[in-house]
Amino acid sequence: MADAILQIDRVSKSFGGLIATNNITIEFERGQIHAIIGPNGAGKTTLINLLSGDLLPNDGTILFNGRDITHLPPHKISQLGIGRSYQKTNIFAEFTCFENCWVAAQSRINTSMRFFRPASNLKAVEKRTEKALELCGLSLRRDSRASAMSYGEQRQLEIGMMLATEPELLLLDEPLAGMGSEESLQVIELLRRLAEDHTLILIEHDMDAVFSIADQLTVMVNGRILETGTVGQIRSSQAVQEAYLGVDEETA
Repeated sequence: MADAILQIDRVSKSFGGLIATNNITIEFERGQIHAIIGPNGAGKTTLINLLSGDLLPNDGTILFNGRDITHLPPHKISQLGIGRSYQKTNIFAEFTCFENCWVAAQSRINTSMRFFRPASNLKAVEKRTEKALELCGLSLRRDSRASAMSYGEQRQLEIGMMLATEPELLLLDEPLAGMGSEESLQVIELLRRLAEDHTLILIEHDMDAVFSIADQLTVMVNGRILETGTVGQIRSSQAVQEAYLGVDEETA
């Protein structure tokens, strides 16, 4: 691709005798929503963990904006501009929305663990925090305690915390998991808005949602990439249909 923000070259990860991702090679284009789909155990979350630095690959190379991030720790990858959300909501329940985003925004500063720092740094953190709350649609809930919010709002807050680190690339692991239809629609609209200024890579089992927002889809099966293409190409793919639906023995 002419403008790839993320390039993965022959990346593999195994746990003992289990090969979770097997020789993955793919490029993600800047400014797109790219969904990764596949059955449980296909290696989708393992791949996201490799991209965020939560896991280290056994083989292969990962480049972000042309820079090798293969063996960098998660906080370094975050500071370079990659944000990550998780399957389970990962927030500070007793903190307010503002406090949650403030903590995330501070992590963007290399000197975040020093007690004496320029006042301009604190102003920058506050600015990022306010912007993140606005982007995720929670400005009016800035002083609400996270534990008092609905599940859908908590997922929005987690996205807000990710946005407070000012990422270029968002890695979203099942952002709609556990939501009702109304909450799902709100988050889908949020993802559409974010896609105007960010690149999104998401894992999601809600196929209606995926087909409605994704520019590109990659199908994984048994740790390998089965196929990558547009929504129309994936919908009409015989290989994808067989992987999900199986093949009648009489016609195989």
